[in-house]
Amino acid sequence: MNREEKQEVVLALQEKMQEYGNFYIADTSGLSVEKVNNIRRKCFESGIEMKVAKNTLIKIAIDGLEGDSSEIYPALKGQSALLFSKVGNGPAKLIKSLRKGKEEKPALKAAYIDSAIFVGDNHLDSLVSLKSREELIGEIIGLLQSPAKNVVSALQSGGGKIAGIVKTLQERG
Repeated sequence: MNREEKQEVVLALQEKMQEYGNFYIADTSGLSVEKVNNIRRKCFESGIEMKVAKNTLIKIAIDGLEGDSSEIYPALKGQSALLFSKVGNGPAKLIKSLRKGKEEKPALKAAYIDSAIFVGDNHLDSLVSLKSREELIGEIIGLLQSPAKNVVSALQSGGGKIAGIVKTLQERG
């Protein structure tokens, strides 16, 4: 691979990192071609884009991100597969589902989610439980609507009570 080809790979990776905002670095070493192809198929079905690149090129691409991302560098050893997703917890759920049983691979090396960095496979469970941006917005909207619904229902039920009281007073008078 000559210098120009390497530069093209780095630029393509940087574009993906900026486009998606979330990426995971997974270890797929030792997996058969059949298993890697299965991972690629599952990624495609889940809306996750998978790319394999040399660690030095991944490091150069990460250098182009805003902020200090040097925490990820120690994870760039061995074979690395990048999983790009719009949903922050999508790749974590996929990795978890692929590791049912005694499977240890694919293993999570690191994750970059909206500029937050998680290094190590021990973060997989917490990443699976992360809520997506859409889920958080939905919860906030639900919380904001809740008091308004209570006021409206109180006014509606209260209006019926007042009308009933007025009618009773009219009938008595």
